[in-house]
Amino acid sequence: MTDARKIKRPSLGIDWYPQSPPAGTETTAITLRTADGAAVQGTLYRRGEPRSVACLMHPREYFGAHYLVPKLLECGMAVWTQGARSIGNDLRLEHEQAVIDAAAGIAYLRERGFEKIVLIGNSGGSGVYSYYIQQSSLAPELRLAKSAVGKPTGFDSVSMPAVDGMVYLAPHPGQGRLLMGCIDPSLSDEDDALSVDPSLDPFNPDNGYVAEPGKSRYASDFIDRYRNAQRARVERLDRMARELIERRQSARRQIKDGATERALRLQAAHTPIITVWRTDADLRCLDLSLDPSDRAPGSIWGNDMLVSNYGAVGFGRLCSPESWLSTWSGVSSMAALEKTAPSLTVPALLVEYTGDQTTFPRQIREIFSWIGAGDKQHVRVRGDHHGRALTSDEEPGRLVAAREIANWLASRGYVS
Repeated sequence: MTDARKIKRPSLGIDWYPQSPPAGTETTAITLRTADGAAVQGTLYRRGEPRSVACLMHPREYFGAHYLVPKLLECGMAVWTQGARSIGNDLRLEHEQAVIDAAAGIAYLRERGFEKIVLIGNSGGSGVYSYYIQQSSLAPELRLAKSAVGKPTGFDSVSMPAVDGMVYLAPHPGQGRLLMGCIDPSLSDEDDALSVDPSLDPFNPDNGYVAEPGKSRYASDFIDRYRNAQRARVERLDRMARELIERRQSARRQIKDGATERALRLQAAHTPIITVWRTDADLRCLDLSLDPSDRAPGSIWGNDMLVSNYGAVGFGRLCSPESWLSTWSGVSSMAALEKTAPSLTVPALLVEYTGDQTTFPRQIREIFSWIGAGDKQHVRVRGDHHGRALTSDEEPGRLVAAREIANWLASRGYVS
């Protein structure tokens, strides 16, 4: 069997190459105006006159050529792929706005006459769609009034049509919870990317680190201290974000009360950007004996995690205080599946990739337990986080997952 790290892969993790939509597919590009005035883009694929539509959306990526599209069309679904207003951008990504973006797409589909709408939350899309379902299940006056930032959400005035089904595909427990599992707690000074507390350093041989990928072994007491310190760092960043927001809000209040100083006007206008150093240090990616699975050594950002952790890549590396609290804080974000998934009452399918390097078997079992639907199913498929083959001699997991989803859609009556 060939090492998964040596397999040649397409440059895009989520595109449908080498497949393509079946013959006769009609493609329509749409720009929608959201309830709060933003513009979002989507693409509607359909063959003939399907009565059901599957939706794909991610808060930061655009799923316009998602690998599920061809199979979903073949099985008789229309497919709606949508971006949020924050595509490719962590700087201002607030999940409450992404929910409003999702609402615009779902309302458009209801207006088009689709009888059944099934949401497919792939990776970070699971957090947005689960949050949407939670809020859409409530009467407008009972929806969340203020975000983690303290801003009015406006949810009470947004049309949020109900949906008919939910698929969690390679979900993680929420972007904040994801980051809390991989943030490096050994950083001792948020203003110094190279500051290190040796007692918490995951790359310190004294703590169990081995340079060969996957061979590190960490003792249980170190793991406990590490996890506690990860949460403590997130809480520290939360305090920093709230202080920055309060500084701006204080200046605005003073101006509203009549202050005219130029310094206050500048402070009121300024939105600071937080740099979150070193966010690729999940012990489970370094020590494969922790919550073992079919995953390869390393993270989705690279095999040598010392390089990726200290480099420019990683989750949530640059963000506003608002986007930190709303999206990337594992403490404050409202978009955690533990908070939203219990609201599900529609049929639900969870597809787990057994070689996922972002979410691990114990977490998947937790996510499945959180889903409130009485009709729910959990399927395990070999593949990495993007459903690519783990070895060169096996079928890509994304193709298996597509068939599993198509079969589930048929079994629940979404397609005939």
